[in-house]
Amino acid sequence: MKRIDDPRAFGRVAVVMGGRSAEREVSLDSGRNVLAALKARGVDAHAIDGIPALLDAVRAGHFARVFNILHGQHGGGEDGVLQGALQSLGIPFTGSGVLGSALSMDKVRSKYVWMALGLPTPKFVPLTRGADAARVHAAAREIGFPLIVKPACEGSSVGVSRVFDEKDLDEAVALARRYPGDLLMETLIEGNELTVSILGREALPSIHIVPKGAYYDYNAKYLAGDTQYLCPGLQGDAESELRALAMRAFDALGCSGWGRVDVMRDRQGRNWLLEANTAPGMTSHSLVPKAAAAMGIEYKELCWRVLETSFEGDAA
Repeated sequence: MKRIDDPRAFGRVAVVMGGRSAEREVSLDSGRNVLAALKARGVDAHAIDGIPALLDAVRAGHFARVFNILHGQHGGGEDGVLQGALQSLGIPFTGSGVLGSALSMDKVRSKYVWMALGLPTPKFVPLTRGADAARVHAAAREIGFPLIVKPACEGSSVGVSRVFDEKDLDEAVALARRYPGDLLMETLIEGNELTVSILGREALPSIHIVPKGAYYDYNAKYLAGDTQYLCPGLQGDAESELRALAMRAFDALGCSGWGRVDVMRDRQGRNWLLEANTAPGMTSHSLVPKAAAAMGIEYKELCWRVLETSFEGDAA
């Protein structure tokens, strides 16, 4: 990763946040934190809300590069659309390019890629948005209970349900259908939830997430103060193997710059890839800052290093 010493080398930076996705509020929270951190380090950084305003400003020549902290799809800036627009305008940005962003946002296609490479991911069935009840229940019988139902292209645990019995299946599908796009049904892996953050070409220490409730839902991620975060999440060879798997999964999807890979570790000690995130949260509850802190990288330095990734790879 190219290292920058002088904040003037970044030029005028747009910190794009908010947008129109289901994750707007999380993105605004992340963006405010990133903006304050960059300003504190002397970067000429400015907040921009959403893709249309950003592209207008970029076309007018107001910014030299973009720190993308939008989350989600359909105006969320994490699905490859913004990346393509910025590449066409020759504007560097943080995070993955078009391919990595689009593949990671689509959980179904992410899993197809991982399966093709022999990487472990839970058994799944993709469901079109219009799948009828017969198809839904047939898919559930194919997967077996317990299972997960979720939108195929959302993040932050929105629309996700754990289903232990067929009587609760229709309600879970109805919740997932509140969000745009198709659905994904997959085996519920019972065990420990872990995540591995990626910064440049380095996998940071894993985090074992221990929510007070049954699992790590939206409330536990962003609202509750009682979730425990154990970092590193594993020790010795198990930790090394997990970090290596996360980096392979990240690379397999064409991701670059920075991100996060979420994993379930079952009770037999096997790791199962869930999803990759190309613009992870940077709130006070978020996981990438916690992993960085375990390596002695404080929040302002982390934001600086993420901004440095805009000089690399697809974003350059």
